[in-house]
Amino acid sequence: MRHSLRTGILLITAIIMALAAFPNQGVAQSKAPVGQVTIEMTGLAAGIGISWGSGTLWFKGKKIPFRIEGLSLGDVGYATVGATGGVYNLKEVRDFSGTYAAVGAGVAVAGGMAGMTMKNENGVVIDLYATQQGVKLNLGPQGLTIKMR
Repeated sequence: MRHSLRTGILLITAIIMALAAFPNQGVAQSKAPVGQVTIEMTGLAAGIGISWGSGTLWFKGKKIPFRIEGLSLGDVGYATVGATGGVYNLKEVRDFSGTYAAVGAGVAVAGGMAGMTMKNENGVVIDLYATQQGVKLNLGPQGLTIKMR
């Protein structure tokens, strides 16, 4: 009995440690992206963190423009920043629009670029990474809103 309990505790501990080692390995990373996005945003962080921008979705061979609101650039003063990423779980273009919430903690990748994974109410997931070093991407209080042009 004691040996079984000890084995069970060791197994649970190993599982928890494995999950902690890969905190941002969610749905998006388990399969190939169905689309790609590039975003250019301008931000003003002077105590209020206003940001706005536009982007392009490449999906099924088409280039589709969109607008964004609600993505903060961290502690930069005034800056224009680019971001790129993969799109997952997208079946129809209309499902891309919506409000995205963070799916996990932000991640840092090689070279100091920061990234995040977010998901909208239609189940569409975006892995987004800043293309400049030292830029931290944050979602605003209401999330990131994407509207098709």
